[in-house]
Amino acid sequence: MESRVLDVEGWEKVVHFTDKESQLEAIISVHNSNLGSGLGGCRVRKYASFEDGLNDVKRLSRGMTYKNALGHIPFGGGKAVVFADPYSEKTPDMMQAMGRAIESLDGLYVSAQDSGVTTDDIREMRKNTKNAAGVEDEQGRGGNPSPFTAYGVWKGMKAAAAHKLGTDSLDGVRVSILGLGAVGMALADHLHGEGAKLVVADINDKALAIARDKYGAEIVSPDDAAVQDVEVFAPCALGGSVNETTIETIQAKIIAGAANNQLLQPGYDAVLREKGILYAPDYVINAGGVISIGHEFLGDWNKEKLFGALDNIADVLTQIFQRADAEDRPTGIIADKLAEEIFLADSKAA
Repeated sequence: MESRVLDVEGWEKVVHFTDKESQLEAIISVHNSNLGSGLGGCRVRKYASFEDGLNDVKRLSRGMTYKNALGHIPFGGGKAVVFADPYSEKTPDMMQAMGRAIESLDGLYVSAQDSGVTTDDIREMRKNTKNAAGVEDEQGRGGNPSPFTAYGVWKGMKAAAAHKLGTDSLDGVRVSILGLGAVGMALADHLHGEGAKLVVADINDKALAIARDKYGAEIVSPDDAAVQDVEVFAPCALGGSVNETTIETIQAKIIAGAANNQLLQPGYDAVLREKGILYAPDYVINAGGVISIGHEFLGDWNKEKLFGALDNIADVLTQIFQRADAEDRPTGIIADKLAEEIFLADSKAA
């Protein structure tokens, strides 16, 4: 295993790892550890270039610093990327080598699942490091974070509806979900159970059929999901669904979903506010999964305590919405400010 520390201004530590035997090439990025170890998922992806992967892991690790701060868990922000096709190139040996890379940082980074990484991959990593989480134990504690992400998004959406629509219930509210993966489908289940009317989009025909048959969902193309005549647009797939095209035609009054980096440009937050659209900052509303991972890693995972922390997502969002109105500023800027008050204050205290 070979490693080299990359000189990246504004990030605490960024390390490039290579291992010839397993064919691992990876980057681990820790943006800030004022609150604790940098916690964030590992992503396996076939990037077009090294720079693309570096830029992705930097952006993601920075986002985790803010997410973990507002999730009120004692972790800083970290992330990892592995340069490989998750379907044709990823191997158990590669994931075991990734475990050795994580362990070499002496607890500075704690890994979990992200795109292209499964629970089995985490198990392989854990053969060589204790600093990886997301595996359910014999008592049923911890495990796949997706259901907890979906629960937090549902609760956050309810907070947004209360603030924008003046209703405590999503019964009869039309919601367009873009992406029916593990989180999107679990969110659909919560929404259907409350009586919401669903519009769904995905490239997976099997997932669409499930949503249609189980939830009575209307099916639209992914290109049209963002512009449906609905009260809520819930991006739950890749980032950038609010872009130069959709921002002009979004009809929803609320944007509240599980995807990371929903806004293609940060300035779109201000545009949405000008248009009267309430945006639930993505890293706040989708924090349920990492909150679960954090509790699991700390050995503090129990349902009552965990769901209390997940319910707090709605309270944090309500605070953001109210402060944004009071200061007439975009919700994303308010969220960043609140997070910085937490993790930078900790640094000053030290």
